[in-house]
Amino acid sequence: MSDLAFAGIAELAPRIATGEVSPVALTALMLERIEAHEPTLNAYITVMANEARADAETAAGEIAAGGIRGPLHGIPIAVKDLFATRGTRTTFGSLLYADWVPDYDATVVERLRAAGAVIIGKTNLHELAFGTTSINAHHGAVRNPWRTDCHPGGSSGGSAAAVAAGLAFGAMGSDTGASIRQPADCCAIVGLKPTFGRVPKYGALPLSWSMDHVGPMTRSVADAALMLEVLAGHDPRDPGSADKPVEPWSARLASDPKGKRLGIPRAHFFENCEVDVMAAVEAAIGLMADLGAEPVDVALPDMDAALAAGNVIIMAEAHACYRADLERDPSLFSDEVAATLEVAGFYTAEQLLQAQRLRRHLTAETIRAMRGIDALVMPTSPIPATPIDQTTSAQNLARIQNTIPFDLISLPVVSVPCGFTGDGRPVGLQIAGPPFDEAGVLAIAHAYERHAGWHGRRPPGFDE
Repeated sequence: MSDLAFAGIAELAPRIATGEVSPVALTALMLERIEAHEPTLNAYITVMANEARADAETAAGEIAAGGIRGPLHGIPIAVKDLFATRGTRTTFGSLLYADWVPDYDATVVERLRAAGAVIIGKTNLHELAFGTTSINAHHGAVRNPWRTDCHPGGSSGGSAAAVAAGLAFGAMGSDTGASIRQPADCCAIVGLKPTFGRVPKYGALPLSWSMDHVGPMTRSVADAALMLEVLAGHDPRDPGSADKPVEPWSARLASDPKGKRLGIPRAHFFENCEVDVMAAVEAAIGLMADLGAEPVDVALPDMDAALAAGNVIIMAEAHACYRADLERDPSLFSDEVAATLEVAGFYTAEQLLQAQRLRRHLTAETIRAMRGIDALVMPTSPIPATPIDQTTSAQNLARIQNTIPFDLISLPVVSVPCGFTGDGRPVGLQIAGPPFDEAGVLAIAHAYERHAGWHGRRPPGFDE
């Protein structure tokens, strides 16, 4: 059954449609694997076993009657525990929301349910999505399936670990500074941060209103494209939602990158990289060149400034979100998050305004620098996952070096696996494109993935 557990959504969908594979069996398999591996991974906060079984039975009946809703129909999907789920608690990994049971679904949950997906459970995360390790003081640390002594990245660490270990076929994540792509990097899966507004955030608990993005986490680019087709589209309940049409992204995936001009921004993005990370990324660029792509060095505007501005905005907006709660009852926050919010309170209105002005300038200059370039290619993170008991503040800052700039300037960007360190820790390749060009980003990522083959590997100990 391990082959079925690690099958892709794109592979399973036609088998479900013909009745070869049953949503009931898939859901039972996922629940069995969750029961077996959760004591090690701690990827879930809430497993929705009874509801998932009932939804799988409903899906099976609809499909048998010819009422197939689409490629997610009957597929077990996990949801990061900051998306509201009607009738099921949504904790945000925090004591603030420990007992909150919403009476509504977040937009993305509504759309997953409408597509017939089976919501299997709510995944663990860094408290308030405010961190890069998913070491949660209230719900325990999530462990990385590839190296269980290491963290899985954050804040969407539970989603990444569940997908990597075969405990869900896809998952929802959120990304404010790194939180889809960096866990994808750490766990050797695909993480897509769409353009700001492409996927609505209604019903997603906030960390930073103007930096939060939501998107899919999967084991292949094709699966990410299929999920995006369900998740995307305008929602008037989200003021930041873009009125852009949903595109057939899964039908536009390329078989090779021939003729594509790939910008390599070596300043900032290739700095401070560990040797094994640099080697894996350079090999990936070399492979795409062998396949007909044209790598060209490109000079972007000051990405050190983008990193700084992004940090100011996240900190200031997070403080605005949670200052009153922190003052009312500090015991509801871990020492780590409380201290971070206290520091965030020292940013001034002038600093926030200047960061937002810089944001507009850097966005315009980056888009200008990308003219004639199909995509930017670089390491997702300069360092791989680190041991849970040895993670430092310096490492936490390094992890977001290459990711925050794309939340600030809001380009679509995907992380795909591109290799492993000598001691078995995954390395990710980040591919970014112009605003709302998810089609181009996914096509290049798919072409690389198809020839590189890293996404087909399974973490030892979870592949049975």
